[in-house]
Amino acid sequence: MALVGSYVGLSKLLVAAFPVLLLAWLRFGIAAVAMLHWVPRRDGDAPLSHHDRWLLFWESFLGNFLFSICMLYGVAMTSALAAGVTMAGIPAAVAVLSRLFLGERIRPRVAAAIGCAVLGIGLLAFARNTGPGGGGSMLGYALLLAAVLCEASYVVIGKRLTGNVSPRRISALINLWGLALVTPWGLWQALGFDFAAVGASTWLLLVFYAIAASMVTVWLWMQGLRHVPSSRAGVFTVLLPVSAALVGITVLGESFGAAHLAAFGLALAGLLLATWPERG
Repeated sequence: MALVGSYVGLSKLLVAAFPVLLLAWLRFGIAAVAMLHWVPRRDGDAPLSHHDRWLLFWESFLGNFLFSICMLYGVAMTSALAAGVTMAGIPAAVAVLSRLFLGERIRPRVAAAIGCAVLGIGLLAFARNTGPGGGGSMLGYALLLAAVLCEASYVVIGKRLTGNVSPRRISALINLWGLALVTPWGLWQALGFDFAAVGASTWLLLVFYAIAASMVTVWLWMQGLRHVPSSRAGVFTVLLPVSAALVGITVLGESFGAAHLAAFGLALAGLLLATWPERG
């Protein structure tokens, strides 16, 4: 989640260089080449059931395709810090969806951790509205909220998938679905784009974004979900807005104040509440 937050923040630089749909297409394409050897079924892997295939489609459609589009357009219309503010709502959304669709009980400490995240949102929203780093269109914030729901769905569906499909294969297959979904739009924007105008550092950042977003973080996340209830795993998504905001502050020069510091403290408190070992 910390790695996801870093590329959410750095995507502000990428959307300044590439149209959003072309950027998404290049991301999925680069990752598809890198993960091609993860696609075939390995010894010990069960065949994909009809139910698994549908889950893989929805995992990619919501967690890869729609999340990328909503997040990239949202960041382009607001800021990396705004993305951090809005996406701090992911843990609460995950816990609610886990309760609704997986029947997982929300333990008191997890509920308290969610409360810390929600309070952190309020503090960061206050800083956004009163400090010099505020601004951004309402449509941008609406798209970031849509990305929150997409990411929460991604967590919950991923929990179901990890029971039957290996993390490596999940990563590769949902990336291929993402590539298929965005290819018509990416080709359309590629036709009128001047690729020669993109600098070498931007291309390197794009490669990092593609590998981190589609390969490394998905594999890490799916491995973790095999051992952690999704409602508790959702609290770790607090690290997404924290690292996105830190990138906005340290790399992009966005403003930072006491409210931001307090919000990050609440995020870390939520992680401790959710993950501290149970007694006995």
